[in-house]
Amino acid sequence: MIEIHLILLFMIAAAIIAVEVKDLLSSVVAIGAVGIGLCMAFLILKAPDLAIMQLVVEILSLIILIRATIRKDLPFSASGRWLFNTLSTVGFIAVFLTIAYIALKNLPAFGSGPMKVSGFYIDNAIAKAGSENAVAAIIVNFRAYDTLGEAAILFAAFIGVLTIARKIGKYKERTDERG
Repeated sequence: MIEIHLILLFMIAAAIIAVEVKDLLSSVVAIGAVGIGLCMAFLILKAPDLAIMQLVVEILSLIILIRATIRKDLPFSASGRWLFNTLSTVGFIAVFLTIAYIALKNLPAFGSGPMKVSGFYIDNAIAKAGSENAVAAIIVNFRAYDTLGEAAILFAAFIGVLTIARKIGKYKERTDERG
């Protein structure tokens, strides 16, 4: 479990950097690093559904936060970097597709290996949970912590988006009413 300790140290260092750095954009990127570290921790702890959920929410939150911190659009320059941009894009796509092919090729066949857990759920969900609905029994009784984690991640992302998306702060509204 040394991996989880290294990831936790990485997350703590990124959080300290996010608090201490003076540039707001650098702080947002450091917070993104904390979220990516949390995603890796979920993968190590064998919770891939939480890892996927964290990754999606982290990427969306990072995009929104970066857009909120940059005041104006960055200028687009097509001269001088076309070859580099094209080669780096093609290289990234090639690496991504290669890793995806290797990962998908090494998945076990459906119903074998780690997939035997689903057989246990199907066979025992109604009997052990005492529920009429097998899906609800699996989600509430066997996978309750994962479901709670996913709900917490969605709630945190929702609150973050609401905080960023509001146009006028409460302080400005109060001063407008009094003044």
